[in-house]
Amino acid sequence: MEVRMDGRNAIITGGSAGLGKAMATEFVASGANVAIVARRQEVLDQAKAEIEAAGSGKVVAISADIRQADECTRAYDAAVSALGQIDILVNNAGTSRRGPFLDISDEAWQEDFDLKVFSAIRFARLVIPGMRERKWGRIINVLNSGAKTPPAEGAPTAVTRAAGMAIMKVLANENAEHNVLVNSLHVGKIRSEQWEVRHSKDERGLTLDEWYDEEGKSQPMGRLGTPEEFAAIACLLCSDRGSYISGAAINVDGALSKAV
Repeated sequence: MEVRMDGRNAIITGGSAGLGKAMATEFVASGANVAIVARRQEVLDQAKAEIEAAGSGKVVAISADIRQADECTRAYDAAVSALGQIDILVNNAGTSRRGPFLDISDEAWQEDFDLKVFSAIRFARLVIPGMRERKWGRIINVLNSGAKTPPAEGAPTAVTRAAGMAIMKVLANENAEHNVLVNSLHVGKIRSEQWEVRHSKDERGLTLDEWYDEEGKSQPMGRLGTPEEFAAIACLLCSDRGSYISGAAINVDGALSKAV
């Protein structure tokens, strides 16, 4: 089955590395144009060059701190100016921040909500009116398995990701009649920049590949997933091939999660 996204325009937050970069690459390879949004301009510029090599689609790199409302609007306006109408939104920005509940400050809570929850709300408010008018749109919230089964010491991430799943369901129910389809993808253990940071703090002297192999032994499939495997699912949902899937919270975790 060939999945094409020819002529579609997408915004992907957190698009300069990891899953965001993999999704942007897959989208461009399938014919879409993509605006990647992140904070670090030098990383954005490098990612843009690599993503452009995947296909003929246009790639725009937008540096913005989407924890701030005016920066969300500025990033959206820049994407529209460069690409035109926005057909696809992927709310992917975020980090894995967790610890004992009593140790989490108000500032840490607020930062996590600003980055993961309010940015998704703000971008959705910006893109949905045009999607409704054109009777076509796709929104994906990238979450994690903790959104369904929050573990001990899983806050604030598990809480903000659970909020992202609730937002997804609300938007799916409100926009189905307009053919604006909204879903969430729930990450398990997938190779990414965040895991590379953890590897750098490991004292066993393992190479990155050796470290990934060790981490993978604890997974049901005996390995960690790849960003490309995740991106393939996102591409399907954001294409015409995913035309009857909305309101779904889909695990992309190799059977890790105990919740469906």
